[in-house]
Amino acid sequence: MRILLTNDDGIHAPGLAVLERIAREISDDVIIVAPESDQSGVSHSLSLNDPLRLREISPKHFAVKGTPTDCVIMGLRHVLKGGRPDLVLSGVNRGQNVAEDVTYSGTIAAAMEGTLLGVPSIALSQAVNPEDRANFRWDCAEAHGSNVIRKVLAAGIAPGIVINVNFPAVKPEAMRGIAVSVQGQRNQALLDIDQRQDGRGNPYFWIAFARGRITPAEGTDLHALAHGRISVTPLRLDLTDLPQLTRLAEALE
Repeated sequence: MRILLTNDDGIHAPGLAVLERIAREISDDVIIVAPESDQSGVSHSLSLNDPLRLREISPKHFAVKGTPTDCVIMGLRHVLKGGRPDLVLSGVNRGQNVAEDVTYSGTIAAAMEGTLLGVPSIALSQAVNPEDRANFRWDCAEAHGSNVIRKVLAAGIAPGIVINVNFPAVKPEAMRGIAVSVQGQRNQALLDIDQRQDGRGNPYFWIAFARGRITPAEGTDLHALAHGRISVTPLRLDLTDLPQLTRLAEALE
């Protein structure tokens, strides 16, 4: 099996090294094509106004000056041209990608691009305990990652579906199983602008996220992580809402 790896945290991110170790438990044929720098939050963007720069930093390890989506396209259409991979893995992201994170995540977008190009694709993210960010742990993802991937592949990934996997912020032995989950929703998520001043008194701004206390709905990715389970969520690339489609057709045609 040939596996293409990528991420959105950059070619030198520790999570990518974790993903490579996970992938090598499954196959010896592993190729990495990842962004030159951190591309977190770029979603499914393409570089259309700037040229892509590609450099091989070591055998089978390539850095692209571009987005995660650029990297998958570069990997499939150039680096591996004539030698198509059997699987695309994206991650392991530093921090969970659940609920509305899905629409922002470059990690998930890379897996979406793999799916669009006809290759089964899985995004992997490691949740972090907000009270312990200074001591980020990758061991849950590393310990259980290859097992989850094998089980997903054995079940099969349908065309047009990307698999989103999130590992809870617990020690590997404290993980409480795998939950096949729906995409959740944070009912008190707050998005704000944090205004500050530089040394000359000029204003500058950060996009700020504040999380209120929530009770995640049972069966969601949020609920799975909150209860120490690995969340596995199949995401459909076709975003059409069929009930609304029917209502609009009745109203407008």
